[in-house]
Amino acid sequence: MTDEAGPWLVVGLGNPGREYAGNRHNVGFMVADLLAGRLGARFGRHRRVVAEGAEGRLGFGGPKLVLVKPLTYMNLSGGPVAGLAQFHKIPPGRVIAVHDELDIPYGQVRVKCGGGEGGHNGLRSMSKSLGTKDYVRVRFGIGRPPGRQDPADFVLSDFSSVERKELEFLVDRAADVVESVVTRGVEPTQNLYHGG
Repeated sequence: MTDEAGPWLVVGLGNPGREYAGNRHNVGFMVADLLAGRLGARFGRHRRVVAEGAEGRLGFGGPKLVLVKPLTYMNLSGGPVAGLAQFHKIPPGRVIAVHDELDIPYGQVRVKCGGGEGGHNGLRSMSKSLGTKDYVRVRFGIGRPPGRQDPADFVLSDFSSVERKELEFLVDRAADVVESVVTRGVEPTQNLYHGG
């Protein structure tokens, strides 16, 4: 596998700071951390943008991944993403946003290219800064809040003890989905992972 078309930019969406680390809204950071581990890369503060970055290749001589965790808080994520895409000359079609998704039940991971942001401030900021919605999204289902809980409070709360029992497996699955998008493409990945 070669990367003749250039690297991929994988964006883990989340909020910086220890108090947010276990939040549902931070699952993008969790997946990015796992991918960095798989690549044998370490996150470090980026010199050019307000973000942590890590780089590595998928397998020997495989495609290059540029992993990023914006440190601007969710609603300003787009600035660092657009800055890195420009710096590495990565077109929007090779940008993958990994994020929490209220409209998908917990335990499901879905992938799509383009479309709306579903009220997700991180995606909205990315679309605005990139000037397009035509980037790939790996959507990690967190389900709807129970009862009348405000969705904003729900996403900024930690996963429940029951959810945490499966969380490690699901983060691993989401990382597999990202790698599949890079190596196989969006449609084959949907065929492979949307069955369950």
